[in-house]
Amino acid sequence: MMLVVVIAGFIGWVWEFALAEIAGRFQHLYIKGGNLLPWMNIYAYGAVAIILVSCTLKKYPWAVFVASALVCGVLEWFAGWVVYTVGNGTRYWDYSHSWFGLGNIDGFVCPASVIAFGLGALALMYWLLPKCMLWSQVMSRRAFLTLAITLFVVVLTDDIVNLTLKNLGLPTAHNFYQALGWVYKS
Repeated sequence: MMLVVVIAGFIGWVWEFALAEIAGRFQHLYIKGGNLLPWMNIYAYGAVAIILVSCTLKKYPWAVFVASALVCGVLEWFAGWVVYTVGNGTRYWDYSHSWFGLGNIDGFVCPASVIAFGLGALALMYWLLPKCMLWSQVMSRRAFLTLAITLFVVVLTDDIVNLTLKNLGLPTAHNFYQALGWVYKS
């Protein structure tokens, strides 16, 4: 599960990076997320939610799609609402001003994002999870666990350090990327 979490967080970062580049028409190098490493924790949490919801539905791809889309839609809305409420109006994303945000709920979730999550769930359950299971069987147990735990600890440490630095008012990944001249969207 730890390896899936790390890979899902990385794939989410790549997805967000690609969307930011397309939206910016490739005029700036956009970096998204809150970490120094290319990883977004909301996608990692979403992967865990998808696995928990879909493990008993795996025989029915349509059910995996629907259940995962709904769970991830609720997760996205809830995460957006929490950030907005706790952050005094801070929004990390807002679908209310974009063409694919038609039918959005409070700007935090929209049909396009829910469909993307459902499709991502299919890729997770029928491609990524089986690949990770195969790697766990092909590699020695010790090598696989070392790889999974090391990557998980590195990513988790990056997440905790950036959150701590932000709460202390110290330079974070945001400042680092801005110093390089990149447009950073947290």
